[in-house]
Amino acid sequence: MAEAAGGLDLGHVAALLAAGVVAVPVFRRLGLGSVLGYLAAGLAIGPWGIGLFDEPEVILHVAEFGVVIFLFIIGLEMRPSRLWKLKREIFGLGAAQVAAASALLTLTGMAAGLSVPVAFVAATGFVLSSTAVIMQTLDERGELGSTKGQRAVSILLLEDIAIVPLLAIVAVMAGAMGLAGETAPPLWQTVDLAVGAVAVVFLAGRYLMNPVFRILARYGGREVMTAAALLVVAGAAWLMDMGGLSMAMGAFLAGVLLSESVFRHQLEADVEPFRAILLGLFFLSVGMSLNMDVVVARWEVIIGGVIAFMAVKAVAIYGVARLFRHGEREAVERAALFAQGGEFAFVLYAAALSAGIFDGQVSASMTAIVILSMVLTPLTTIAVGRFMPASTIDPDGAEGVDRANGLRERVLIIGFGRFAQVVSQPLLARNVDVSIIDTDVEMIQAAGDFGFKVYYGDGARLDVLHASGAGEAETILVCVDKQETADRIVELVKSEFPLTKLFVRAYDRGHAIRLVQAGVEYQLRETFESALVFGEQVLIDLGFSADEARETIEEVRRRDEQRLSIQLVEGIMGGRSLMRGNIATTRPEPYVKPRREGTALNEEAAEALEEDEEREKAGA
Repeated sequence: MAEAAGGLDLGHVAALLAAGVVAVPVFRRLGLGSVLGYLAAGLAIGPWGIGLFDEPEVILHVAEFGVVIFLFIIGLEMRPSRLWKLKREIFGLGAAQVAAASALLTLTGMAAGLSVPVAFVAATGFVLSSTAVIMQTLDERGELGSTKGQRAVSILLLEDIAIVPLLAIVAVMAGAMGLAGETAPPLWQTVDLAVGAVAVVFLAGRYLMNPVFRILARYGGREVMTAAALLVVAGAAWLMDMGGLSMAMGAFLAGVLLSESVFRHQLEADVEPFRAILLGLFFLSVGMSLNMDVVVARWEVIIGGVIAFMAVKAVAIYGVARLFRHGEREAVERAALFAQGGEFAFVLYAAALSAGIFDGQVSASMTAIVILSMVLTPLTTIAVGRFMPASTIDPDGAEGVDRANGLRERVLIIGFGRFAQVVSQPLLARNVDVSIIDTDVEMIQAAGDFGFKVYYGDGARLDVLHASGAGEAETILVCVDKQETADRIVELVKSEFPLTKLFVRAYDRGHAIRLVQAGVEYQLRETFESALVFGEQVLIDLGFSADEARETIEEVRRRDEQRLSIQLVEGIMGGRSLMRGNIATTRPEPYVKPRREGTALNEEAAEALEEDEEREKAGA
């Protein structure tokens, strides 16, 4: 078997894939997440494991492209207008976190006996958190689009920007100290290159990409479009790298500039498979890069450094989050998530070693500390998730959020998601007095921006129902998402406030049956009416007249009501003949046809046979 460049052959490729395929499902099954699985697998097959790989740095350089693609995809979801709204988080929250953590970590390094320059570089390198670890964790949690997820992205963007001045500071420090490192270009040249790289990416994304992709879509094949998508990512990353900026930042900027392109979804679909594989490969290579010889030889320094640096950085992050009036849980979660060092630390430490600020021992030790901190991050986030209280934000400390107390309106709405927001409009149009309660603090704050006063309260608790005026309300609208919660509210209201009318949003047909049996005044499946309106418009578009479409929809509604009536008696499988399917069904015929037709033995049987015939005709 011929070896590929870099000393890798098909056996090595198979080993990498096998390590990920085996480790990730096991670690996910244990609740430890895929990142820790990749890191552990990399350590197992690396130079200090079973030794299948001698040069993990080669794989790491290739796998970094996975982080670059990940940031490109995030950029595609982040339109320029949306990014502009995050300017306060990027240059306010992000800068404050980097400055506070750098100062405290520098003091920590000095307390450990490091000189001021060495302590400063070690601290600022550790401040640059791992984009790959944090983004993957947020992605797995489904929090990238949330408010706190956007804040995390903002901080990471500021850290990406910070690598440029930090590299320049390292060069200036080396010159001031008279160290014999590589000759660094003057600061003005570094800044010019960075600005030029950003300008080229901006102009190309704004004026060149759409025309090029139109031509490729018309004359190229699918594989050409995929190659072009990868070229955009690699080209933007390369330009930023040439300008001394972060490759990930270049890919993110390219994604933002293409976020309003008509080819956005095509680009995302083309590069997504490469992102998933290469990002896993990146974590594998980080695990391989952990130098166990250094860890064993200086285990006291390494372990002490990991604990001290992670703890001090977490304290700084928590303090900044609370200073910016973020909730207790969000502050703790961010501290746990950002407490590690990241891949940019390797770049900064390599520059410090080249400039002579670091010696080989310090560089190896700090690199080991960063890698171990990345390994520990999934464990710390899991621990926080298990031991922190369930509430995402403290409602008492949240701005613009009041608990329900002494409400006395004609209508009480419980739950204010998309369904309830629409339901409220006709009531408010007729000036009906409405009270609204919900348990989502972020939604309550967002609703305030649109002119709604929503109170914090769990409608499944009797004391909250009393405080919300359930006893005095004429009608209660139960619009919560979870059917179990709706059932609990209905049970409480029917027991404690029997004179109050209940209008309930049903999740599905089975839930609707339970609500009818519970005695609510009205229930509606959340998607039923919108689906009928949708179907009516489809019929009209297909050429049926408006009257024909309307009659058809009314007939569907009648059949649905009949089916629901039958199901209340016979169960969920009742009334199947009233549903239309898209496959032809035939009635079973006897092998030998009887000579005489069957006759009813009594009046009850005759009535039953007549009802069956009527149902069959209705279903025809």
